[in-house]
Amino acid sequence: MEKLKKLSLGKQILIGIIVGLAVGLISPKTAETLSPLGDVFLRLLKMLIVPLVFFSITNGVCKMGDVKQLRTVGLRFVLYIVITSGIAAAIGIIAGLIFQPGTGTTEFLNTEAVVESVSYNFIDNVVSWVPDNIIQAMSTANMLQIIFFAIFIGVALLSLGEKVKVLISFFAQGSDVMLKITEFVMAFSPIGIASLMATMVTTVSGSTMKEVIGLIIIDNISVLLVLFVTYPILIKVFAKLNPLIFMKKITAPMLVAITTTSSAATLPVSIRTADEKLGIPENIYGFTLPLGNTCGMNGFALFIGLCCIFASNLYGFDITFGRIFQFVFLGMILSVGAAGVKGAGIVMSTVLMEALGMPLSLIPILAAIWPAIDPAHTVLNNVGDLVGTTIISRQLGKMDMEVYNKELSRSNS
Repeated sequence: MEKLKKLSLGKQILIGIIVGLAVGLISPKTAETLSPLGDVFLRLLKMLIVPLVFFSITNGVCKMGDVKQLRTVGLRFVLYIVITSGIAAAIGIIAGLIFQPGTGTTEFLNTEAVVESVSYNFIDNVVSWVPDNIIQAMSTANMLQIIFFAIFIGVALLSLGEKVKVLISFFAQGSDVMLKITEFVMAFSPIGIASLMATMVTTVSGSTMKEVIGLIIIDNISVLLVLFVTYPILIKVFAKLNPLIFMKKITAPMLVAITTTSSAATLPVSIRTADEKLGIPENIYGFTLPLGNTCGMNGFALFIGLCCIFASNLYGFDITFGRIFQFVFLGMILSVGAAGVKGAGIVMSTVLMEALGMPLSLIPILAAIWPAIDPAHTVLNNVGDLVGTTIISRQLGKMDMEVYNKELSRSNS
């Protein structure tokens, strides 16, 4: 047991995954008995999200030193989100054009399926990011509104400076408290993740996925392409770091993302990794990671691009250059706006079909395959946030390379 405790968190989680898979395959009844452990773990993670984001973003803004620093980091990261979501959508489109999923498969569609129409306006969605009642926003975990309010408080505190040093100290200490609570929760993560994996093995059914297995495979391959080709190139070119070493250092959040399929649940681990493994200052990761967690949805952007080609083939729509441009634009816009909508994946897929002028009979199928594609998307989202945070930190000369190299030498020893 002592040897197990000495292992890194990433290795403990990996052992938990293996144990969970074994339990689920060998004894479904045992998996069912252990399922409350997974439920408790998820509840603990959800418990962290609102206060962690609120304190970390406000504290992160305060630690930027001045409003100029906020503009420097904030604008860079927003630009990064927009560009990478466009790249992800384009890769999904290219993969769709190469493999042409959906050609000649109309016979399996249930065209009589009734799907409730979703009314969506991007401008209205953006307006909804501004809270009219911050208490209600916190009680319902409306992260976009919470982030908006936290940024406002941080900017106000930053502008007032020494006049509110006690309040600034309160948010700094609050952030420290939340990180310590996160540390306690993550100590339980290998057990919780083992339970989640055991439950997943006993509940996932492949029967409804076989009809669109090609789409699932192409989607996951495309995610791997972005994860192990596009992101490493960005790290190498813009952060001047060894991509293999970087990917090794962010193993823990990748594993949590793929097992929980929740970007919000992975945020505490990403924050801890940025701080302890990457040497990124809190005044950068405290702002970029929570913001990216809500708006940086590269996995969904990729799927939008691929789904546009799939649906076009399925329903016999012509794929023109103008349509491709529209697909990329929708990937960028809907992926950013997705976090503000409940049931984001399925609801925004409905929005996508309506935006393209296509039947909604595809939506039940997308709902059926979502469990098979969501894990990969979640990993892509969270790794993308860490990549962007690292690039900005390096370009601004704020990354503590002593911490980065110290962790590196420790992992190699």
